[in-house]
Amino acid sequence: MARPNPGVAAIMVKDGRVVTRGWTQGGGRPHAEAHAFESLPEGAAKDATLYVTLEPCAHVAERGPACADLISALRPARVVIGQIDPDPRTAGKGVETLEAAGIAVTVLNDDASARSLPGFLLRMREGRPYVTLKLAQSLDGCIALADGTSQWITGEAARAHCHAMRAKNEAILVGGGTWRADKPRLNVRLPGLEERSPDRVLLTRGVAPDGVRVINAPEHIAQLDGVLHLYVEGGAATAASFLKAGLVDELHLYPAPFVIGFGPSILSAIGLQDLASAHNRWHQSEQRALGSDRFSAYLRTRT
Repeated sequence: MARPNPGVAAIMVKDGRVVTRGWTQGGGRPHAEAHAFESLPEGAAKDATLYVTLEPCAHVAERGPACADLISALRPARVVIGQIDPDPRTAGKGVETLEAAGIAVTVLNDDASARSLPGFLLRMREGRPYVTLKLAQSLDGCIALADGTSQWITGEAARAHCHAMRAKNEAILVGGGTWRADKPRLNVRLPGLEERSPDRVLLTRGVAPDGVRVINAPEHIAQLDGVLHLYVEGGAATAASFLKAGLVDELHLYPAPFVIGFGPSILSAIGLQDLASAHNRWHQSEQRALGSDRFSAYLRTRT
């Protein structure tokens, strides 16, 4: 996991062939460009094009040199940048450094590169992590039986997929009611990914349990230092509170193919006043079958 730095990729191409590639290493260093250059054959950068997800950093840090300086020393013919870095320490300075070295620079600022850096870009621009809300429910919108039993709504394939999603986030959050009722482990239990378990966060006004961070309101997610991506697993009141606060950026829905008939609802009230305002808030980005269950992802429509 690259935190606290964004997970950036770099690839250098020459004469239609990849000559080296790299990505941000665990803990944030080396950066993608520096990692790629470790295996770059001598002289291979001449007349090559370097593609990077994010503008190369322009500031020298104790943990490593500025990537813009490393690239300038190698002098590839061209650098293609997915996104300008909103970090004020770089924010265009990386491009200036490259152009001053005589390197042609193309900046895309496209949706594809932005989608690969959602947590970093949102943290820089709005001061909070990117929030994904996960909801597993029956076909009739229940999250448990009438007696509160909720393990398991979905099948094994869907649960494994959810654990893979957990591994992509720095932190996972549930509400106090879910914590007390289910005593969830909130870790990643997929072979080989156990070390990618996110930090645990509890939405409550109570005392923090050992090893768990606590926030008192959804708006306090900005206080979660080092968290670029937050995975919210509920329950119903917690999910509703994040939706009502306008803090959900992505919805992950796991509908199971059965009807409960009577049980706790997937959501409590979220403050919606009319149907007209409900339209065009979300658009589907992914859908797939997971055994007998289904998975759908929806992105918040931003104006």
